[in-house]
Amino acid sequence: MARILVAEDEAAVAQFILRALTGAGHQVSLAGDGGAALQMAGSQRFDLLLSDIRMPVMDGLALALALADEQPDLPIVLMTGYAAEYERAEDFQGLVAGLVLKPFSLSDLLAAVEAALAR
Repeated sequence: MARILVAEDEAAVAQFILRALTGAGHQVSLAGDGGAALQMAGSQRFDLLLSDIRMPVMDGLALALALADEQPDLPIVLMTGYAAEYERAEDFQGLVAGLVLKPFSLSDLLAAVEAALAR
């Protein structure tokens, strides 16, 4: 079981991820934007960050950069539904453990999470 912080501003997507990851035996905390996720990561220990790229307050790339400085061993998986954001995230390959393109299937999500946790 891993403790996973999910930063996702779309409630329906966040709930899908919550059900998928808790169903796989993980403990999940949800944050509705990058700023809230950064605060949560500063006060709790997580085994993985799963973050949307396009969010209010702080986007997922800025969140990934901030957490990589503070917690360099924290695996980060980024999600996006935008091709341009996916291309931007590819420049972060050394920083992130995975990229997931939306819409994703349950198996795609779980595979990305398990691969990142295994690193």
